[in-house]
Amino acid sequence: MNFFDKIINFLRKILPSPFSIAIILTFVTVVFALIFTKPINTNQTHIIQILTFWEKGFWELLAFAMQMMLMLVLGHVLALTSIINSIIRNITKYCTNTPKAAFIVAFFTIIVSLFNWGLGLIFGAVLVRKVGEYASESNIKINYPLIGAAGYTGLMVWHGGLSGSAPLKVAENNHFLVNKIGVIPVAETLFSSMNIGIAAALLLIIPLVFYLIGRKSGVLNVSLSNLSRFTTDDKSTLTGAEKLDANTWFIKLFALFVIGTGIIKAIYTKNGSLLNLNYINFILFGLGLFFHQNLIQYKKAIQEAIVGASGIMIQFPLYAGIMGIMKYSGLTGVFTGFFVGISNSTTFPIFTFISAGMVNMFVPSGGGQWAVQGPVLVDAANQLGVSIPKTIMALAYGDQITNMMQPFWALPLLGITGLKAKQIFPYTFMIMLVASIIFVAGLLL
Repeated sequence: MNFFDKIINFLRKILPSPFSIAIILTFVTVVFALIFTKPINTNQTHIIQILTFWEKGFWELLAFAMQMMLMLVLGHVLALTSIINSIIRNITKYCTNTPKAAFIVAFFTIIVSLFNWGLGLIFGAVLVRKVGEYASESNIKINYPLIGAAGYTGLMVWHGGLSGSAPLKVAENNHFLVNKIGVIPVAETLFSSMNIGIAAALLLIIPLVFYLIGRKSGVLNVSLSNLSRFTTDDKSTLTGAEKLDANTWFIKLFALFVIGTGIIKAIYTKNGSLLNLNYINFILFGLGLFFHQNLIQYKKAIQEAIVGASGIMIQFPLYAGIMGIMKYSGLTGVFTGFFVGISNSTTFPIFTFISAGMVNMFVPSGGGQWAVQGPVLVDAANQLGVSIPKTIMALAYGDQITNMMQPFWALPLLGITGLKAKQIFPYTFMIMLVASIIFVAGLLL
């Protein structure tokens, strides 16, 4: 075992499970709120208020959790179809060793995630799984956890892409800070020369770093069951109208109905972006139906895919509770205010980046983070004479960078790939350090 692998093994030993991390962060947030905030209602003790905030927040992301569970399950179900398996195989056939596989997975995941974070999340997870299957079937020894880390890198670039929450929000005519900063077009944020340069650097450098890590790391052979094994239908017990479940035309007709509805919405939509969670899930639902042979096969695929969604079901409410404490106690403002207080016009974007990264560990939601940090940062930027678009992008970069240490968004990937957080996080931590240099350099230059 070389020195590099010893470091990786050490980091794996000290990393708890994602569930344990969520519980630890809950306790840490409660303690921080007790220390750094003051009671809002003097009729209640401080600790009772904080626990009330936690319980209130616990239920606030139920719709979002359901959206994420559906995205995981429906994306997984689509991956179980033979046609999608064939398309991805055209990519995985070039993954003949760890360095090549890590490069290819990181490169394509970053591209898709710059287009849309939800698609990138599922695409990266499915691509990792397919690479693992290809390696297992071809008896190729690879470092599967490293490939898994490469498939997670999309969550490190998404907020600077076309689905970035904060840049898209401030481009709306009626966003909540319009009276302070006006409407800021995406030409000044997402399509600024700074952001395009940073995105290009990430697309070139990050896959190359994965390639180099792949050359230094050891191998871990994988043995995964084939995702596309649902080819045999049990029709013998079907009687009467139940035979519709085995009818190919029945499922195709309904699939076309779903997809057609999605196309009509795309044609006639006048406001907002179609690239939101609901629309992506709707199209995934229709495509999954269309590419499966019948309802029997589709239901079997659902049963296989839904196992991986269990982590989301219980852990998302825990993070919602943490967000409740951060938002209602004013703890987010305390963190942000500290960094604002030690900033000048030159260092402000860097400290904004750092503070956003810290807050993201407790509030892993881009839109939610802009809602709680945005007002403080905008006021400070105006006082210091710092560019508002640059401030927005600094927050976006900080929000996404610490996803490489935060298992919240890794849950779908872990569910699909069968990996553990401690297996991929040593690699994502190293990638986070490299990407931080790119982000800081971009903000300064």
